[in-house]
Amino acid sequence: MRIATTIFLTDETITPVRLARELEERGFAGLYLPEHTHIPVERLSPYPPGGELPRQYGRTLDPFVALGQMAAVTESLCLGTGITLVAQHDPIDLAKQSATLDHLSGGRFTLGVGYGWNREEAADHGVEWSTRRELVRDRMALMRALWAEKPTAYEGPFGSVRASEAHPKPVRNGAPRVLLGGAAGPKLFAAVAEYADGWLPIGGGGLTDSLPQLRRAWEEAGRAPDDLEIVPYAVLPSPGKLTHYADLGIEEIVLQLPSADETAVLKALDEFAPYV
Repeated sequence: MRIATTIFLTDETITPVRLARELEERGFAGLYLPEHTHIPVERLSPYPPGGELPRQYGRTLDPFVALGQMAAVTESLCLGTGITLVAQHDPIDLAKQSATLDHLSGGRFTLGVGYGWNREEAADHGVEWSTRRELVRDRMALMRALWAEKPTAYEGPFGSVRASEAHPKPVRNGAPRVLLGGAAGPKLFAAVAEYADGWLPIGGGGLTDSLPQLRRAWEEAGRAPDDLEIVPYAVLPSPGKLTHYADLGIEEIVLQLPSADETAVLKALDEFAPYV
């Protein structure tokens, strides 16, 4: 089982370069970074786990800039977003950023895709909350047109692009690896089967019940069963939990690191060492 990590990197935490070097030297498989462009102070959206929104949400580094630094100082560490708020991006720009990072890292990039939870943040980007899922679907299709080997036009309900020269191309199969995050359910599983390579379930709970549903949706969409990737995300590990994941056929998990300074993060990596 591949053991990756995730962390809220901020202007107050361990630096991207220091963390990337430590992860690769210690044998971790990868690192995923979250994204928030800003957190409006006057908030109506509740923090999904409950309670006060942690400080780090309003201080996150841009994941693409941070991952670019990390790619430059590593050779094997896989690099991903967990997740990119696709609805808040211009899809032409995001297609270029993703393909460039994948190209420069030698195909090590995973585009984690999510719909978001913070209505105020999305609204400042001009996102209509009720249609954000359809918007993400449309933007993913537009990006795939730009990633295609030959110039390919796309006309969708929210955007379009002319047949264009758009390089570099992602290293593998015409697109970087795409994992879709979100809560289990028919809508989410239909989207995973349509335009992703797999699912990023936050916390990894309830998989015994939900995985058969996802696998059924995947196969009904004509996808090869062995191609489906399940990557439990932001997991707090225990030997029993990892054994359970292995029994479910899961090959990668993402452990949650504290959003903290170098000393605290390195201590956490020491504690995770038995799982690597």
